[in-house]
Amino acid sequence: MRTAQLRIRTPEGIVFSLPLAGPVARFLAFQIDLACIWGIGALISTVFGWMGFLSLDIAGAFITVAYFAVSIGYGMLSEWFWRGQTLGKRVLGLRVLDEQGLRLTFSQIVVRNLLRFVDALPAFYMIGGIAVLGSRRAQRLGDYAANTVVVRTTAMRRPDLDQVLAGKYNSLREHPVPAARLRQRVSPEEAGLAVRALLRRDLLDPQARVGLFRDVAAHFRALVEFPVEATEGIADEQYVRDVVDIVFRAGASPPA
Repeated sequence: MRTAQLRIRTPEGIVFSLPLAGPVARFLAFQIDLACIWGIGALISTVFGWMGFLSLDIAGAFITVAYFAVSIGYGMLSEWFWRGQTLGKRVLGLRVLDEQGLRLTFSQIVVRNLLRFVDALPAFYMIGGIAVLGSRRAQRLGDYAANTVVVRTTAMRRPDLDQVLAGKYNSLREHPVPAARLRQRVSPEEAGLAVRALLRRDLLDPQARVGLFRDVAAHFRALVEFPVEATEGIADEQYVRDVVDIVFRAGASPPA
């Protein structure tokens, strides 16, 4: 049965939901990306056009190969460097995720973009559109093969952080360079999940609470390494709280 939500269940039994992107939004995002590819292709034709004075065949071969590389490379590079987004997806507020909610791997990005040509057959993304309409998670063939989904990124409202951060000392703020790097690497979705975990922590079973914050803290620790003196003796839940403080209150000064 088709669902409009991607439901992610953690090993501790905590369930998070993300809204799935529909076929119309995905098609409009692709049109924007297609316009970008055509624009880059036109630039390539202009750059290699001078080769026509030497040989029209050589010029045509270079332009064809370059356009094919752009068609494939545009989606791969933008989704890798923009964390699952192309320009079209950014404009429409969409993002590609692993179907378990994990960070995309480069191999997943390669697979889903290589199969884009199959989804586009015979015209106007007909095969891909039919697959999305018939899929429980709105997945085209490339998504099936790469185990990915496309979700809508909702505008994040600033949470009331005083509920979890008021009066708390944050040793991570004493190291501004890794703190700035952490703000760059934590996605809005990851930050939102961490906030919701902190706000709902008292509703969790004690064992589930410990396991959840252990996994979340391990994920953030893998993103950026802070000096040992900043993290030594900090519990997992405190570490997640400090990360949320860094991400959402970038301009705050460390408490005395």
